[in-house]
Amino acid sequence: MQLTQFIHRSMRAAPETPMTVFGDRVRSCRESVERITKLAGGLQAMGLQPGDRVAILALNSDWYHEALLACWWSGAVASPVNTRWSPAEITYALEDSGSTFLLVDDNFASTVGVLRESCPSLTTVIYCGDGQAPEGMLDYERVISESVAVADLRVGGDTLALLLYTGGTTGVPKGVMVSHRSLITSALGTLAAGNVAVSGGVNLAVNPLFHIAGIVGWLAQSLMGGTQVFLSRFNPGVFLEAVDRHRPTTVGLVPTMLQMLISHEDTASYDLTSVRVLRYGASPISPTLLGQVMQMFPNSAFAQGYGMTETAHISVLSPADHLEGGELLRSAGRILPHCEVRIVDPAGMELPPGEVGEIVTFGSHIMLGYWNKPIETAEVLRDGWMHTGDAGYLDERGYLFIVDRIKDMIVTGGENVYSTEVENALARHESVAACSVIGLPDSQWGERVHAVVVLRADSNIDAGALRAHVKTLIAGYKVPRSFQFVDALPVNGAGKVLKRDLRALAAASE
Repeated sequence: MQLTQFIHRSMRAAPETPMTVFGDRVRSCRESVERITKLAGGLQAMGLQPGDRVAILALNSDWYHEALLACWWSGAVASPVNTRWSPAEITYALEDSGSTFLLVDDNFASTVGVLRESCPSLTTVIYCGDGQAPEGMLDYERVISESVAVADLRVGGDTLALLLYTGGTTGVPKGVMVSHRSLITSALGTLAAGNVAVSGGVNLAVNPLFHIAGIVGWLAQSLMGGTQVFLSRFNPGVFLEAVDRHRPTTVGLVPTMLQMLISHEDTASYDLTSVRVLRYGASPISPTLLGQVMQMFPNSAFAQGYGMTETAHISVLSPADHLEGGELLRSAGRILPHCEVRIVDPAGMELPPGEVGEIVTFGSHIMLGYWNKPIETAEVLRDGWMHTGDAGYLDERGYLFIVDRIKDMIVTGGENVYSTEVENALARHESVAACSVIGLPDSQWGERVHAVVVLRADSNIDAGALRAHVKTLIAGYKVPRSFQFVDALPVNGAGKVLKRDLRALAAASE
């Protein structure tokens, strides 16, 4: 299996169909493929060898689409960089990966001088933009126009394809090595679960392509043919206009984006009926918010995905599961057909249904390991099983429930408290727009349950009322002993709440 296979298929099946849309620019499959093959030729002429790392520091665009595919066409490794990182974090990823090529757009061209000084391996910088290339950078369009198309090297299987750096929620980011086989396996397994992409449809790519969820969503639609419409960043108004204008059949969002859509003042004036599949994930979603979103997109089926950079998708809560509703909406769905999952105790023994343990997974979807980190790789990859660090359980029907990150489990008064359970209880109150729960040091209890809450704009509820609400749903020792109300939760580029930042915020307020 190789990640360029769908290009050959699309060229035979529908060469004149639009492949990419970015702003007012529309490119057919034939035009896109010609550009990809010439970009690959240009990179090779500049010395790119199979296995070399090509960093991409840019927002979503048709250029990004072409750059990823040109890397794989050439047998190179694409290394998308988190666009929310500081220059120091970006420098770390470039140095650690040993990237020799860097593609940047207008948003990050000004950082190139600093990056070059810090990264001696960075020999070639290509500017992807509509303006004139800054001094010292090659012009992307000129590289394509002056290069000769080359043949696909058809590199695939367990060859390294992507180097994705973890979001850095805990310490120094690690480079996750994703092979051609693992990425295609994940996309095909997700498609096999049903109704997550439409054959020949239109995908609105708004999740960033430096994140595994954005890449799997983009690839799943690519494998099914059709068109990719790229939004450089999420803005509620721009997103709604794009849906109304481009009529996408599939979109992927995170709950923070969904909350912003619900809060937007003018949703009724946009036609959202084209959306047939709405994927969401990365963080929990409240039943209230999900219900509002389902009303907003009346023709759409809903699917929630669970996974991590190291594994891509592991499970999916299907559209049929969403229709069943109830407690099932708290689950992460059933295990996808391409992987195996077990729940194990600290000794590695498999636990029966209903018992909480660590989620481990086995299959071709798993990463090759962490880049240049054999010790960290050995800690999580044991006998072929990826240890996720997530605590959860499987019920009698095979549905997976996530209860916490193991490291985030709170031990208060000798009792284990899983933050997700408390968050789910809080989220059931209509005044709560978003929330996150952490453990804080406590002289009496060891740790206390602390809730950080974002209230809806029209709410004036206090901590006492929220505590009383939660107490009706879960045991008393799980009820938050302290509350902190904020305007927004800190999240990383993938939409995951940064609990380390919440702990620092709580410490600063004491």
